[in-house]
Amino acid sequence: MKKGKFMKMSGISLALDDYNDLFSDFDPREYKERALSHDLLTEVRRATVDRASGGLELVLMVPKSKRNKKDEIMIKRRLLDHFRRHHVIMHKEKNKVIKTGIGFTIFGVIVMFLAAYFFFEKADHNLADRFLLTLFEPAGWFLFWEGLGQIVFESKKKNSDLIFYEKMTKCEIKFISY
Repeated sequence: MKKGKFMKMSGISLALDDYNDLFSDFDPREYKERALSHDLLTEVRRATVDRASGGLELVLMVPKSKRNKKDEIMIKRRLLDHFRRHHVIMHKEKNKVIKTGIGFTIFGVIVMFLAAYFFFEKADHNLADRFLLTLFEPAGWFLFWEGLGQIVFESKKKNSDLIFYEKMTKCEIKFISY
């Protein structure tokens, strides 16, 4: 099949000179251990932005004379392992950000209650009580809003990576000749 015709039909098609195009030029290890190319990941990420999660197909086109079925099996496994591992990492990072935000928010509310206690219950308002009130009020508000910022905004920053790796864990990888 002609390379141009197949590129129009498939999900994501990448033309390779050889299998080394998939990996970092600076990493001399074998395919099963070698770091993936930053260019490959960037190109695949760019191509998946507007695509749905299900039924995604990554077609890697290699010259017929350079194809090796054994290497292709290893490379498919390596790519899928990379995508799965990074999906788990991104999921854990997002959950960590949310947990940190919840902790900050709860701690902020506790500190605000302490500030209210010093304001309403300590009628004598000595220097120590005034100092603690001065310390606890802004600290409570800061922790509260910072926690909400972590939950709402920082966790959303992880979404694009999480969505990309989720799509790629479900994609089908094929090698074809050109």
